[in-house]
Amino acid sequence: MLAYTYVGQGDFRLLEKPRPSLLHPRDAVVRVTLSSICTSDLHIKHGSVPRAVPGITVGHELVGVVEEAGEALPETLRPGTRVAVNVETFCGDCFFCRHGWVNNCTDPQGGWALGCRIDGGQAEHIRVPYADQGLTPIPEGVSDRQALFVGDILATGYWAADISDITPEDTVVILGAGPTGLCTLQCVLLKHPRRVILCEKDEGRRSWAAERYPQVLTVGPEELLPFVQIHSDHGGADVVLEVAGSPDTFRLAWQCARPNAVVTVVALYDGPQTLPLPDMYGKNLTFKTGGVDGCKCAEILDLIARGELDTTALITHTYPLKDIAAAYDLFEQRRDGVIKVAITPD
Repeated sequence: MLAYTYVGQGDFRLLEKPRPSLLHPRDAVVRVTLSSICTSDLHIKHGSVPRAVPGITVGHELVGVVEEAGEALPETLRPGTRVAVNVETFCGDCFFCRHGWVNNCTDPQGGWALGCRIDGGQAEHIRVPYADQGLTPIPEGVSDRQALFVGDILATGYWAADISDITPEDTVVILGAGPTGLCTLQCVLLKHPRRVILCEKDEGRRSWAAERYPQVLTVGPEELLPFVQIHSDHGGADVVLEVAGSPDTFRLAWQCARPNAVVTVVALYDGPQTLPLPDMYGKNLTFKTGGVDGCKCAEILDLIARGELDTTALITHTYPLKDIAAAYDLFEQRRDGVIKVAITPD
């Protein structure tokens, strides 16, 4: 089968590999029907994910059909079942999994494994360990394109909105209108806050968001601080979600927050950030940080089925697997208004 492979730093290649097989009773082999490219894939390409293993197939955003099911899997995951694949591998049994903190699963394969430490989904087939935890059946009537981001960036947005304790009285600031930021925006709107301010440096993405979400205020980072002062009730945002991942946006996150606000850091940074405690002394901020606990995919799929979430507009381009190198180039260079690229098997 064809599989896009991490050969070494800066070197991804489309290679022929053997079709995967079951290795454990809780495994499933899934035929990939649609996948996508994530910024984390670019981090692997450029050597900023040290735990990534050369030789693995990349990719962790995908949907597909179960072709082989281990004997320990439930009837809901029998061959022929359409499924969304979770970016995280988790056992479901350890202390952290039992508390819903699946990002911290203590199993040796736990956490971000697919497309990083074991073969991922930019291929024709994928083996999914702990498939009873990491696969979610797609409801009838929900398309592959609707379900494509459920296991990764939409799960991230849903988790971020959920842990931020948003109330209907709140002014919420979202920093970053990239794919994860736009997924976060949709999930924040489910909480019905009083107002939402989306901060993004790219004017094209601000316009894209403003056209589709006219109730959301948009602003560039240079104007954010005075803008939030004008459009908030208590001297700053009640909740800030940092989804951009730069030193500037990390600083803006705590600066635009009111005293006693919640600052949720969703972004992944390339390096350490400075927390200037003397400058924020007395603001009494609550920071919530870390990797997504993506264990609510069934809830997300139900919301999609009911028409309350729809991220299909994020898919601006579609390429076949044989042309995936061109898709990566488009995505990395951010040409032609690209937001997300879908990869079909043929």
